Amino acid sequence: MQDYRCTVEFYVTHFLVDESKAKIGKKMAQTLRIDAIDKGSSRWREADILVFNTANWWTHYKAKAGINYYQEGDQVHPRLDVTKAFQRALSTWASWIDKYINPRKTRIFFRSSSPSHFSGGLWNTGGHCKEAFRPMNETFTSNYPDKNMIVEEIIGQMKNTVTFLNITRLSDYRPDAHPSKYGRKSVNPGVQDCSHWCLPGVPDNWNELLFYYLQLRTKDNFVN
Repeated sequence: MQDYRCTVEFYVTHFLVDESKAKIGKKMAQTLRIDAIDKGSSRWREADILVFNTANWWTHYKAKAGINYYQEGDQVHPRLDVTKAFQRALSTWASWIDKYINPRKTRIFFRSSSPSHFSGGLWNTGGHCKEAFRPMNETFTSNYPDKNMIVEEIIGQMKNTVTFLNITRLSDYRPDAHPSKYGRKSVNPGVQDCSHWCLPGVPDNWNELLFYYLQLRTKDNFVN
């Protein structure tokens, strides 16, 4: 096999910004520093290709509630709307990219949000996708996620070119492509996975889309 001297690193950062702790009342509590980039960002600077995404973790309880969770400087907001927090966090990420990433050396991609397909509830309230056996047809419609619109707006204001890989719509047609009840044996058999894409098929299309644009030099930084 030919050696291409290629190193692929997978870095877990749920929000792209810093997950921290602050004193709230008499206790230390977990917060999200929406004005500070993730602590591991120094490892991103020398990469030739960067692929970012964040979306689904912003739907979890703490993020959605926004009560004593979002922090800017020393201030922990008593309450902050998750959409505003997401926008500020993405602005922090964009400022970091423009300041520290050399566009002549590094190509930057941002992958759009991937949809989930729960019916009858959420993952922890009896939601399921076990009845989805085939893809949706071309008549299927769904709302375009607000988070995608925020990302597109912020990318459009950046100095560096960021290619937006929009995988949302093509993935939305595939409610049958989640592990559902057929994944690893769960401690709670009532919990189904209708949000992850741990099966061949849909993620392969994401990779093919990325690979195509890695080979294609284009001035258009939006990929639909």
